[in-house]
Amino acid sequence: MKFVTQLQESIEKHFNENVLCINGVFYTYQDFATEISKIRFAITSSIEESEKLIGLVTNDDLQTYASIIALWLEGKAYVPVNPSSPIERNTKVFELTETKYVIDSSESSIYQDYQVIATRTLKNTDINLVPKETSGDQLAYILFTSGTTGLPKGVPITFNNVQGLVNAIDAEPTFNLESSDRCLQMFELTFDFSVVTYLFPLLAGACMYTIPKGAIKYFYIFKLIKEQRLTVLTMVPSIINYLRPYFSEINAPDVRYCSFGGGALHHDIAKEWSDCLPNCKIFNYYGPTEFTVYSGFYPYHKETATKNHNGIIAIGTPQKDTRYLVVDENNEEVQLEVTGELCLGGPQITPGYWKNDEKNAKSFFTRKENGEEIRYYKTGDLCFKDQDGDFLYVGRADFQVKIRGYRVELAEIEFHAKAKSDKKVNMVAIDVYNKLGNAELGLAIESEEFEIDEVLEYMKTKMPDYMIPAHVRFIPEFPHSINGKINRKELRTHFDIN
Repeated sequence: MKFVTQLQESIEKHFNENVLCINGVFYTYQDFATEISKIRFAITSSIEESEKLIGLVTNDDLQTYASIIALWLEGKAYVPVNPSSPIERNTKVFELTETKYVIDSSESSIYQDYQVIATRTLKNTDINLVPKETSGDQLAYILFTSGTTGLPKGVPITFNNVQGLVNAIDAEPTFNLESSDRCLQMFELTFDFSVVTYLFPLLAGACMYTIPKGAIKYFYIFKLIKEQRLTVLTMVPSIINYLRPYFSEINAPDVRYCSFGGGALHHDIAKEWSDCLPNCKIFNYYGPTEFTVYSGFYPYHKETATKNHNGIIAIGTPQKDTRYLVVDENNEEVQLEVTGELCLGGPQITPGYWKNDEKNAKSFFTRKENGEEIRYYKTGDLCFKDQDGDFLYVGRADFQVKIRGYRVELAEIEFHAKAKSDKKVNMVAIDVYNKLGNAELGLAIESEEFEIDEVLEYMKTKMPDYMIPAHVRFIPEFPHSINGKINRKELRTHFDIN
């Protein structure tokens, strides 16, 4: 694939420049190439050519990033798992993908039932960055998101999908990374946004600055902006809510680009944040995991481009080769200014959920346009297109929410809560907002109060920490709408967390 060859060329070209700053320690592209080659040699020595899906424990270190590139050079896909997530969940991911091999840079691996490549202890070898010939329909990675049945849901992305993303960003004249850029990489590698925050700096020969696991993210970002004079920021909007009390202390003229995604960007805080970045272009990106991170964006400017709906900044227009379609419940296109479900088509669309025919039948459809069959993904996001051709976000069509940038199915939280409780009562997970405007999870229980600690501890063994409800309320009788459905909006009034 072209972008893999470009990665090889960029790494070789920038040997003497920094590629990563991890917990204050800098590593050069030559250090990176050395690690890639060691890992690649271990892969070719111990993993059969036919094995394409390789587990990856996502530690915050040079070896983990090198492992991704080593796998891509070999035409293999990484299946990432967060070391802080419950091992039962991570092994379920490996079970679903039939993964036999795990790459792990931990001091000692807990994945003893798998064939582990321990990247901390590999011997030096000759540098080899020449990519193997790889078909574009081969998988580059599979990310697992929250699923409604209690099982994580796999989203496979091909090399062609990633190439489509690279082509789209390369075609955007207002965004151009340089080797001198200092780029924030704040995302866990199991989160799709991480793909753009490591891939594009690598292609440009720039340096990435990561957030150590366990660090307070917003505080560490504040420190990096101030001390390392970052030039490129890619963030979820919730981070600037936490930074808001420090806006008066932030003056960052070095920042050239600031991109948001993974949640709603609100007009009021966007204006305040832009005052902290006097020389910066701000982009509000939109795109789900199923469409290889980005599908389009709105170029925000505090004076000349502030288009919003209900205070949420517009998601703008589709990027190169991407099609947006707003449809009704019959998948028929609606008129301008009419709200419907946003659907995405183009080269970045996933082949389909991993071994989930039922979900695929609901989430994808094809329609003929100008004699061509176009396949679309139904995002579940309610939007409308205005007279200028911009798309504006209205809300979710289902009960999926974003917590700290991660997409969460409320049904999965309810599933695990009910599975442990011996009380046969209604439990409803909802998103509630704290005084900073960030979404948190609440669990409403239709019952008189009872001991809930055991249920919450059980949930911690099944789900990552961002999916554990931070607030629990016992409500004797749930409110219902006129058609008999639980009134979630009214339920939120029981969660005063300000």
